[in-house]
Amino acid sequence: MSKKKKKIENKEKLVKSVNKNIRSSTRKLNPILRNIVGKKVDIAIRDLTFSDKRISFDIKKTISSAIANAENNFQYDIDKLFIKEAYCGKRIVMKRFRPRAKGRASPILKPYSSVTIILSESKKMEDHGAKS
Repeated sequence: MSKKKKKIENKEKLVKSVNKNIRSSTRKLNPILRNIVGKKVDIAIRDLTFSDKRISFDIKKTISSAIANAENNFQYDIDKLFIKEAYCGKRIVMKRFRPRAKGRASPILKPYSSVTIILSESKKMEDHGAKS
């Protein structure tokens, strides 16, 4: 007696791209990822290009990978893609030590993170202008 498996029909296909080893902490990544959620991909890439954060290059590379996945695997129109979700998670932490006075040592933690970008195709075109 096995249970019947429910078939979940997802009407919109999601496109996913994961960058597993980014040399930054999640604390530094989260504000950048929260800034790009809900934006169209070309606007998000433009914002990341002019960002002064070092890590924005790796996020931009992950978005470009997701766009390529959408174009090749699902034949989506690039102009209609927007970022549905963007989140990061913890990975390994490299531990190093720095010598201090009187024979002591203090730790240096070098965290790694993973970034996941999920794209979706919008049915309606959204406006990103000023409200009037």
